[in-house]
Amino acid sequence: MRKRNKTKQLQRVASHRKAMMRNMASSLFDHERIVSTRARCKVLRPYAERLITRAKHTVAGDLKPEQVLHNRREIMRHIADRDIVVKLIEDIAPRFKNRQGGYLRIIHLPERVKDSAQMSIIELVERKEKVRKTRAPAKAKKPTASDKKTSADAKKVPDQKETKEKWYNRFRKKKSDGSTAT
Repeated sequence: MRKRNKTKQLQRVASHRKAMMRNMASSLFDHERIVSTRARCKVLRPYAERLITRAKHTVAGDLKPEQVLHNRREIMRHIADRDIVVKLIEDIAPRFKNRQGGYLRIIHLPERVKDSAQMSIIELVERKEKVRKTRAPAKAKKPTASDKKTSADAKKVPDQKETKEKWYNRFRKKKSDGSTAT
C-alpha cells in the first residue's frame, strides 16, 4: 500500500522518473512552453518552481559569493546543460523577482487522438513570445494577357482574417461538420 506517499509514480521506477523530470525541466526552461500529458505536467510544476525559486535566490544580490555558487551547483544537480542553467539564472529568474510563487501555468488541451491521453501545455507565466518572421509580400508585377486568364481560373484564396485561428486550435480534434471540439 502507498499510504501517505506524496510522490506520483507515473508508472515508472524512481530512476526513470527522476531522469524524465530533469529532461522535462530542461526543455521547459529552454523553450519556455512544452506540451505533455496532464499527469506529467502536474508533477513537473512543483519540481520546476523549486528550481526557479532557487535561481531567484541566486540573483537576489545580498548573498555571499559562496552562497551564490552553492545555489548554482544545487540547480546543476537537476539540470545538466550549463547554457540552460545560465538562461534560468540570468534571464528567467529576474522576470519573477517580484512574484512570490506560481511561476508556471497549465493549460488543458483536448485528449490525444492516438490513445485518448489527457494533454496539457505547461508554460512560464511571464514568458517571452518568440517573434515569428513572416514573408514579405511578393512584388506586384504588371499582369499580362496570359496572367489574366489564369487569375480568373484560380481558386479564391481566403483572407488572413478568415484563416487566423487561436494558437491552441491546432491541438483540437476536428469534427466531421468542420467545427472544433471543446
